[in-house]
Amino acid sequence: MPKQTSKKSEKTDEKLGFFAGIKLKLAKKKDRRKLRAATKVKLHKSFKRSYKEDYERKTEIPGLMAHSALTFKIIFKNWKLFVPLIILIVISNIILVGLMSQESYDTFRDAVDETNESLAQGQLGNLGKAGLLLIGTVTTGGLNRGMTEVQQVFMVILLLITWLTTIYLVRHILAGHKIKLRDGLYNALTPLISTFCVLGVIFLELIPLFIVIITYSAALSTGFLETPFYALIFFIFAALLIILSVYLVSSSLLAMIAVTAPGLFPMTAVNTATDLIAGRRIRFILRILYSFFVLAVCWIIIMLPVIFVDNILRENIEWLENIPVVSLFLLNMTVFSIIYFAIYLYLFYRQLLDMD
Repeated sequence: MPKQTSKKSEKTDEKLGFFAGIKLKLAKKKDRRKLRAATKVKLHKSFKRSYKEDYERKTEIPGLMAHSALTFKIIFKNWKLFVPLIILIVISNIILVGLMSQESYDTFRDAVDETNESLAQGQLGNLGKAGLLLIGTVTTGGLNRGMTEVQQVFMVILLLITWLTTIYLVRHILAGHKIKLRDGLYNALTPLISTFCVLGVIFLELIPLFIVIITYSAALSTGFLETPFYALIFFIFAALLIILSVYLVSSSLLAMIAVTAPGLFPMTAVNTATDLIAGRRIRFILRILYSFFVLAVCWIIIMLPVIFVDNILRENIEWLENIPVVSLFLLNMTVFSIIYFAIYLYLFYRQLLDMD
């Protein structure tokens, strides 16, 4: 009798275990998000399936125009902080790195004049020449070539100082604190080494893009792209690698904001940004592209009249030829663009944190 009862109890235990397993599977299907949070399973992990209900995340945040307007509002409302910051970084850049070469700018302007006379027969006019000069100076990096290694290091350091100081100031502005530029310059550089580590991660994530650049130059030199079939294969190969780099770098850009939080380690910031942007990557990339569009409009509105007036005045006033007016405005606009982009990304980062 005891053996029979023990067999019955074993069968009932097996049934209960079977039904418990079914209930567990149903619970996993119904509430995978809580299970993922409890077991700390990340989305899109290698060799693990990511379910649609996990990466579909609501992003009830302001629209593109509202986001840009809020960024400009913060800058203009707190101009007593950001204008001195721009002036300080510009002066430091002039001393440590230098301005755009005036001779290079004059040479490029003469080339535009010759092209206008020979090809367009002088029909471009001053506005057309100003547009070509603006495109040329921006696409060639401000015509500031031939920098030494020391100047390049100083340029990177000044860029990071601008980035970190801006985020520090915005964080305290949104918190309602009364902040001074001095406090930002003294305290914002604490996560400098952590930021360099995140930049190293971004460099590794850009390796696929570097491979595309190297292979493209090799394909041009060997005539590989002259065959349509080979050109199509290379286009598919390059497109996949570029998409991979964009996919990886998009989360690391947000990590550049996250790493500025007090006491946050670099890889923790990268992992946090990756989890935060999961399911929102396309929206984030669209916002970055829109910020580039807004900055391009700002450059056209400000720099085009400056170059236009500079060309007219140089033709009539000789002593203005030695004053680098365009170079100064280019440097100011570059620093302003860094500040705008830092605030733009920080606002998006804060909105995602507040939602989650």
